[in-house]
Amino acid sequence: MYKEILLAVDLGHKQTQAKAVATAIEYAKAFGARLHVATIVPDFGMSIVGSFFPADYEEQALERARQELHAFTAEHVPEGVPVQHIVGHGTIYQEILRIAEEVGVDLIVMASHRPGLEDYLLGPNAARVVRHAATSVLVVRG
Repeated sequence: MYKEILLAVDLGHKQTQAKAVATAIEYAKAFGARLHVATIVPDFGMSIVGSFFPADYEEQALERARQELHAFTAEHVPEGVPVQHIVGHGTIYQEILRIAEEVGVDLIVMASHRPGLEDYLLGPNAARVVRHAATSVLVVRG
């Protein structure tokens, strides 16, 4: 049923990712799917903000995210599950949608924190991914 699964993880909140990771692994094993594990490094938003950081700050942030993502998958994804590591850079929900389309996934799995009143039912990134994705999205409560 699913052959290409995108697991979007927030490495800044690893403790809330456990259920989503376990779910994505279970699906990957059940369907013999490849797991594309992605994390997103947010951009500065406004160019003036970037001027307060060292020139190579974004490159360093992307490299650190790559290293953390590889360590995260080594710890959480068992051998035998094919994995591709992806580090995106930009607006979180837009990057998840871009990666999903570029890779051609048939399922996006992501965690969502316990919602507050301001979130209503889903966090803002999860809600936007669900609303705009061209494929199925499974949101797993952390």
